Amino acid sequence: MMKRALWQGLVAGAAGAVVMTLGEKVEQSLTGRPDSHVPARVLERLTGMGERPGRRPVPLNRAMHFGQGALVGVLRSVMAQAGLRGPWSSAMFAVVRLTNDQILENATGVGAPPQTWPRRELVVDVLHKTVYAFATGAVADALAARNGPGPGQRHAAMRTGRHSDVGPLPKGT
Repeated sequence: MMKRALWQGLVAGAAGAVVMTLGEKVEQSLTGRPDSHVPARVLERLTGMGERPGRRPVPLNRAMHFGQGALVGVLRSVMAQAGLRGPWSSAMFAVVRLTNDQILENATGVGAPPQTWPRRELVVDVLHKTVYAFATGAVADALAARNGPGPGQRHAAMRTGRHSDVGPLPKGT
């Protein structure tokens, strides 16, 4: 299960990052908000490259943006493999994605706690990370569904009073 979760998660997370990026570009064209270079600055600090003020580190920004999206997608794939699928699970995952960003940004000193941000900036970030989480979840769930119900879904199907989205289980499972 873990090998499958790894490759499927990388695919799902990369797809989620692409969808999030497209959404960001649409939002930026409407609001005039400039690109954030926080991901690049975090990567520079994590790798010890050192920041170069005044530079627009677009390749580093993309590497961190898509790399982080792909890697965190592995966790969403593990969730899907276990049977944690659908919108509820994607909502839980959105919190994980936001938390991951905040740990890296605050631990490196690049970011500040979200409660200190201007409200509009916070809303935009939460919106984009939620889009990522739901897009990643849709791909992870679809890939995991090819392997049938996960252990949690099988357990739910056997328990009286549990709601199950897997339907009746085949005999012998």
